[in-house]
Amino acid sequence: MLNLKDINYSYNKRDKVLDCITVEIHEGEIVAIAGRNGSGKTTLTRIIMGIMNVDSGFMQLDGNDITKAIPADMAKYIGYVFQNPDRQLFANSVFKEVAYAPKQLGFSKKEIDASVKKALDATGLTGLEQHSPQMLSRGLKQRLAIASALAIKPKILILDEPTTGQDCRERTILLRLMRKFNLEGMTIILVTHDMDIIAEHAHKVVVLEKGLLKFHGTPLELFSNEELTVSLGLELPEAVHVGKEYNLGICLTPREIYKKLKERNHAHV
Repeated sequence: MLNLKDINYSYNKRDKVLDCITVEIHEGEIVAIAGRNGSGKTTLTRIIMGIMNVDSGFMQLDGNDITKAIPADMAKYIGYVFQNPDRQLFANSVFKEVAYAPKQLGFSKKEIDASVKKALDATGLTGLEQHSPQMLSRGLKQRLAIASALAIKPKILILDEPTTGQDCRERTILLRLMRKFNLEGMTIILVTHDMDIIAEHAHKVVVLEKGLLKFHGTPLELFSNEELTVSLGLELPEAVHVGKEYNLGICLTPREIYKKLKERNHAHV
């Protein structure tokens, strides 16, 4: 679906921020992008959106060359949600915020109304249409940013650290929304420092280190190699620690721990 081949990027044409990055993202996947601060994660997603242009390399979306695409081109296919929702919210009402992108893309009034309604329903914001975005809580602002991205019916949704600064309830709501959209067929690219989220939700992980691609595989492959995980500045998920402590092997989620403990107890009966 989305192919990046030998992507190079530098701010000053000398020091590379991204160095020969090659990544394949397939339709319907949740792909997590991880790495230390300054490793190039957000830069990579902004290049995908056309916000920045590569120095060299090429990108394809469904077989079409998008290497020199601009944000207006990519907005038809990819929704982008910034880490800080205040950076992208500007309208004076929730309805106008969500309606802005479809309007810019030439949707009819009927299509705009339908898109806004569907996006607000999907994110649990129905009833807040006339509220000011700036008066919403951090969690509701994040959901509004997601609703604004959903309104254009994107094939891919990029979420940059969506759970940062969220309380437990909003974090859970956001993760459920992400899984819901993915189960409905949407491809998700998730930038995150949260290894528990990666372990439980991601199909693949891309790990960057100083602009280099250091890992591209499944969460199980990554977290099975503790030495590699730690060397990349990442923490093992809590479930992996617990699984090791109780000699259960590599467990990525609490559900796996429960299942293996149950199997062990049955074996001893």
